Amino acid sequence: MTQELLIGAHTSAAGGAYKALLEGKQIGATTIQLFTANQRRWANTPLPPEAVALWQETIAQTNITSVMSHDSYLINLGAPDPEILQKSRQAFAEEIQRCIQLNLTFLNFHPGAALTDNRQHCLDRICESIFMVEDLVGKSSLRLLFESTAGQGSVIGARFEELAYLIQKTAPRVRVGVCIDTCHAFAAGYDLRTAEACDAMLKEFDRIVGLKHLFAFHLNDSLKGLGSRVDRHRPLGEGLIGLECFKFLMTDPRTRSIPKYLETPDGPPLWTKEIAMLREMAGEK
Repeated sequence: MTQELLIGAHTSAAGGAYKALLEGKQIGATTIQLFTANQRRWANTPLPPEAVALWQETIAQTNITSVMSHDSYLINLGAPDPEILQKSRQAFAEEIQRCIQLNLTFLNFHPGAALTDNRQHCLDRICESIFMVEDLVGKSSLRLLFESTAGQGSVIGARFEELAYLIQKTAPRVRVGVCIDTCHAFAAGYDLRTAEACDAMLKEFDRIVGLKHLFAFHLNDSLKGLGSRVDRHRPLGEGLIGLECFKFLMTDPRTRSIPKYLETPDGPPLWTKEIAMLREMAGEK
């Protein structure tokens, strides 16, 4: 018996976290990503018991697994400004608490941005931020995933070497890993337009970071070109990456069973089609 493919999208939690599960079921997803709270606001509270109970009831009904949270866009775990760094660390800890309440598998986050400081100082502050939640994460099965970035501005994580530094420093103490975003990787300069290019990217990731640290993919085509360092998502096959990349990821033994989350534009109608297409690529109906 082959392992069930874990394919989904970033579904809407408007009206309650459980709604993201229902939307996932509607689009044919076997996994989802969601925001557990308002991603545009610093202060968010723990989920009330009734929301957690409704989540547990709904997840049992939908059979959706390997659920991933995406943390707030406000958070910068490497911020040079002490006030923003403190707010970021507090919001990150609160996000972890909500993930634990919902018994989520992953918390995905952008590593951080150096802004006015140098990149090495930023990398070290990110590691310090991760160490601050060591005890909290250790009490659960949650895994923190550094998301690969497009490299806009001073954002950390576009190069595999930076992801490797973060993993090597934090993995001995905290349960961490990497989520590769295909649009981000392409914009950062990793060619994904052919099966050969995808194979080369995976081999480079394995050499620098280690495939054992790769736990998830964000599947997105790219509006902008290779090495553009601009993050603009497109529907699968309608951008400059093309469909061969996604067929490779759905069939290659190294990546087939890794959870994959769509963040393509246009929402549920598109995701329903893309999930069906990805399953067909993988040889499933």
